[in-house]
Order: sequence, then C-alpha cells, then structure tokens
Amino acid sequence: MEVGLNHYLALAAILFSLGLFAVVTKKNAVTVLMGVELILNAANINFVAFARFIDTDLDGQIIAVFVIVTAAAAAAVALAIVLNLYERLKSINLDEADSLAG
Repeated sequence: MEVGLNHYLALAAILFSLGLFAVVTKKNAVTVLMGVELILNAANINFVAFARFIDTDLDGQIIAVFVIVTAAAAAAVALAIVLNLYERLKSINLDEADSLAG
C-alpha cells in the first residue's frame, strides 16, 4: 500500500479538527495555544504534501519552515502573555481574563 496525497490530507484534516476543537472549547490558555499549534502543523502537512505530489522544487518545504519559525516566535510571545496573566490573576482560565485593565 502506497501512501498518497489523500492520506496526508486526511491526517491534516484530523489535526486541524482537533486543534479547532481545542481552541473553541477549552478555557485553559495553554490548551488553546496547543490547539493553535495543531492547526499550524496541519497547514504544514498540507504545504509539504502538495509540494511533494505536485513537484514544485521545495516551495512547500520553505513555506513550512517559515510557518514553524513564525509559530515558535508566536508561542514565545503567547507564553509570556500567559505568564503575565497568571501573575496578575493567579489563574490561566481565559474566562477570567475579560479585561485589559489590571
């Protein structure tokens, strides 16, 4: 059995669905961040799979690396925000973070 484009797209769809479910339903800020990372990884799988099966000379891989670097920077900023939220509210529950005022 050969792994084809449909297998990669199905895997990406499952990862995207799990990430979207985590973002929409969870109240914990760290869980929401993990859901966003799952969504970005699903996009990376799509980029690399289409680049592989359409033969576009590393374009998908270059975009995937760019997305990974951007996601790492965004995760660092988001974790700093979560730590600040915990310092101020003693909780990382997103329902309690309804105001920008201290």
